[in-house]
Amino acid sequence: MDATLQLKAEQLAGEIASQAKTVDDLNGLLRTLMKSALERMLDTEMDVHLGRKVIAALPTDAAESLGPPAPKNRRNGHSPKTVHGELGELTLDTPRDRDGTFEPQLIAKHQRRLAGFDEKILTLYAKGMTTRDIQDVVKDLYGVEVSPTLVSEITADLDAEVTAWRQRRLDAVWPIVYLDGIVVHVRGENGRVSQHTMYVALGVNLLGKKELLGLWLSATEGAKFWLSCLTDLKNRGLNDIFIACVDGLTGFPEAIRTAYPQTKVQLCIVHLVRAALKYVTDKDSRAVAADLKKIYQSATVQEAEQELEKFAEVWGKKYPTIVKQWRLKWIDIIGLFEFPPPIRKAIYTTNAIESVNSVIRKFTRNRKQYPNAESALKLVYLAIHEASKRWTMPIVGWKAALNHFAIMFEDRLPPNGND
Repeated sequence: MDATLQLKAEQLAGEIASQAKTVDDLNGLLRTLMKSALERMLDTEMDVHLGRKVIAALPTDAAESLGPPAPKNRRNGHSPKTVHGELGELTLDTPRDRDGTFEPQLIAKHQRRLAGFDEKILTLYAKGMTTRDIQDVVKDLYGVEVSPTLVSEITADLDAEVTAWRQRRLDAVWPIVYLDGIVVHVRGENGRVSQHTMYVALGVNLLGKKELLGLWLSATEGAKFWLSCLTDLKNRGLNDIFIACVDGLTGFPEAIRTAYPQTKVQLCIVHLVRAALKYVTDKDSRAVAADLKKIYQSATVQEAEQELEKFAEVWGKKYPTIVKQWRLKWIDIIGLFEFPPPIRKAIYTTNAIESVNSVIRKFTRNRKQYPNAESALKLVYLAIHEASKRWTMPIVGWKAALNHFAIMFEDRLPPNGND
């Protein structure tokens, strides 16, 4: 908005404020202003279409879409048209031409919602609101009745967007990728509701910023399906992952190494500790957790191995399963010791993807179940897309981490990847 227009807007705001006594008065004046402005803009479009006016600022392609003007064509009155917008319902007098060739650009034929209104509906949907919740909120805020059919129409446009997003090309190199699954309830073709696993891949790019890489849905969680997810990432251009952070699912590290042989697998320490404490009595839990902490907070692999042996001496007889599990998974636990503290902090836990899972859980709490698999993917994508608007900053300590990657993976880092 230029300075002149800004000044006019401020003067008009002053006049409106002097006449409005309540919020309802203000909304009424704004609706009148919006109605008048839209009708004048539509009339201007009609004048351009009939060749009575030329708008220099109008782009060539937009001007061409308004006509060519017909020699004997002329106005033919107005038709009422009700549209929904942020100020509620507006009934506009839209101009007609005798030949019926007028195609308005501001509010297209058959368009019943102003720009921005659909985005408001989608935002409410993304926050986990049910259709009934959305109906109530839109009615209270805008005075507009929103039917379940209208909500379905708005969200239906997401199908193409989600499909394009799931098939989009990815950067060739991602330093860190977090992989995890979360249970959702989906109604199947047989009408029965059953548990499904939403597979989630979250990446950290070369700028240190998080980005959701993919979503997949399956009736169960297993390493075999994870392999198909990783293959999909590879087919979309993701050729190399430096570190993959995962939970303790059996066979998961092997699936990762099948798709990405050079990738270092790091098991989530938090998951390992939680799994270990399931075998521990309440009386011993604090002491066991403290001794496990000495292992994963060691400065070196050698020190960690010594602490694991000490843990075995103290707790091995009472809790042999813990010692056995940590020794079996040791190769995928000690990967973090190859990196300095900034990277260790980023990879020793899958908290980064847990924040994504919390968005899904919040969404699921309101919805309880999804009508089908396509709906689950679409709506979870929408919820995470809304949450990702806050992912604007690099993860903490990223510059130091990237410098280490540049040395450790020099032959795999893209040119200028450490700029």
